[in-house]
Amino acid sequence: MTVKWSELIGALGLCLALGVTASVPVQAAEAETSAAQENQLPLEELRLFTEVFQRIKSAYVEPVSDAKLLEDALRGMLAGLDPHSTYLVEDEFANLQEHTSGEFGGLGIEVGMEDGFVRVIAPIDDTPAQRAGVKAGDLITKLGDRAVQGMDLNEAIGLMRGKPGTTLLLTIIREGEEKPLEIEVERAVIQVASVKSRLLDNDYGYLRITQFQVDTGKELNRQLEKLKAEAQLKGLILDLRNNPGGVLQAAVEVSDAFLSEGLIVYTEGRLEEAKHEFRATPTTTIDNIPVVVLINGGSASASEIVAGALQDQKRAVIMGQDSFGKGSVQTILPLSEDRALKLTTARYFTPSGRSIQAQGIVPDIRVEDAELKLREEQPEFIKERELSGHLENGSSIPQKQANKDSKALASKDYLLYEALGLLKALVIIQR
Repeated sequence: MTVKWSELIGALGLCLALGVTASVPVQAAEAETSAAQENQLPLEELRLFTEVFQRIKSAYVEPVSDAKLLEDALRGMLAGLDPHSTYLVEDEFANLQEHTSGEFGGLGIEVGMEDGFVRVIAPIDDTPAQRAGVKAGDLITKLGDRAVQGMDLNEAIGLMRGKPGTTLLLTIIREGEEKPLEIEVERAVIQVASVKSRLLDNDYGYLRITQFQVDTGKELNRQLEKLKAEAQLKGLILDLRNNPGGVLQAAVEVSDAFLSEGLIVYTEGRLEEAKHEFRATPTTTIDNIPVVVLINGGSASASEIVAGALQDQKRAVIMGQDSFGKGSVQTILPLSEDRALKLTTARYFTPSGRSIQAQGIVPDIRVEDAELKLREEQPEFIKERELSGHLENGSSIPQKQANKDSKALASKDYLLYEALGLLKALVIIQR
């Protein structure tokens, strides 16, 4: 059914004249006085809305359709709530589904809006953006020759997507840099390997989760079984740095791989269906060996759920820098076949009741992002075995040799080097 704007104005005017109020669903738990206040339409604001609409229709420099004005009003309504609520049309909804499935086109960065600019939450591993040098915390001010200020997030994401092989020049403000940086990134089909693994020093496992996709829990278990088949694991490092999050259920499954009981995360919202508790099952994939979890400012959402659960349950030592602090839950609410709302409906809480929102996870051991430079000239010390007439060792048990790979690791990834040292100490104490 098509309704003319003049008819809608007339209907609104009649409501205003009669002082009609509209009823909206409220929760039984809310106080009656609060519910009554929320149920009343703000008459003055409605008058203002209709007046602004009419002024635009009559005075804007170019004709604007009613449909566009109303759609823009919907976008603005949601954008005014928080950075993660948004109005999705067909293409945007399809892009969201691609992102959680693990294959999509673009630059390979997770972004949000901040003060009218695009803020990089985290570059995704092995993507064009990471290889070009884009970093978590970067503020994008221009996409090509177009200024970002004034765009909504969906429009900015649309500009970043494009045909694989084409390039986009990003103008970036980075903390610590005096002048804006210009970084050219070549678009590609982004195929994200959610979980990667390898051995460190032969008997310590390293797991890296780049983002939480639908199959991340299954892939983590597969990689853990692979590591256990290759070595008798003494300890494990779980790397969640620059992981922007993703699917909630995947975060629950990853946490469950390390926990045999207890709460993992719970959510609270106004709607009853927004309230959930997620608990660990008795089955675990990894033995009760020491675990160190790495986080930084690019660790968000699902990453923070895992870190918070393992921290509260005393299952792991959290190491690095404060995480991003995205502790809100977004629900996709369909409006029609090709339109939907992505609406914030709840907050995440860790097992101990801490809200992640705007706070993040504080590491147990803070290690700032740093580079370790080894001395070019190492002092040479005379050893006992070099002294003339020294006694022989007299033991048939060989001493374990230091792993030479540690020096390379120290200069390449300082936080991982520190985490491995901590893990070895935990193993020694556990013995």
